[in-house]
Amino acid sequence: MQDPIPASTRPASLALVRLGVALGLAALGIAAQANTPTIVDEWASIKAPAAPELKPATLDPKTTALLVLDFINPNCTSRPRCMATLPAMKKLLAEARAKGMTVVFATVPTGKRADLLPDVAPLESETVVAAGVDKFVNTELEKVLKAAVTQTVVVTGTSAHGAVLYTASAASLRGLKVVLPVDGISADTAYIEQFVAVHMTTAPLVSRNVTLTKLELIKF
Repeated sequence: MQDPIPASTRPASLALVRLGVALGLAALGIAAQANTPTIVDEWASIKAPAAPELKPATLDPKTTALLVLDFINPNCTSRPRCMATLPAMKKLLAEARAKGMTVVFATVPTGKRADLLPDVAPLESETVVAAGVDKFVNTELEKVLKAAVTQTVVVTGTSAHGAVLYTASAASLRGLKVVLPVDGISADTAYIEQFVAVHMTTAPLVSRNVTLTKLELIKF
């Protein structure tokens, strides 16, 4: 029986067959990928996870620092949820000072000490740093905390998904214990605060040092 493919053309023919198979498989892969739902496709069907447990936190004032982040105009004044935290933050600040805790304030990169709202204004002796979302970047925050032999930071402020999220994460990754009171942080919407609570209690490496709590569960 005569070979339908002359020997002289077999290598080229086999190469074309292999190319055709490869292209076919690639097309199948693209089709499968196109049919895979994305997070946006699934958006409406996703349910929020169970609320994380709020745990008590007993703190040693000698080794704990209170971080008060971006309570300025307009960061806080433009957010009703931030303004609602001010009475409790004023009380917390007074308690921390009475116990002799280190308190560090922060503003945005172009901010200054005078920008902090009166209810949470710093004393002349207290440090104020100016930075973006991570208050450790290009500031003396880490130096101040080390000088105070800080082991734990209570992180409060706005926005929850900005200064709070990034500074608390940076503190945790530096080996500090992070106490995060949900009624001491705020954002534009409740959903954002919910996301931050979930993220901070589940994120790899970061979550191992985080205690999610509320202000009434913090004891000195």
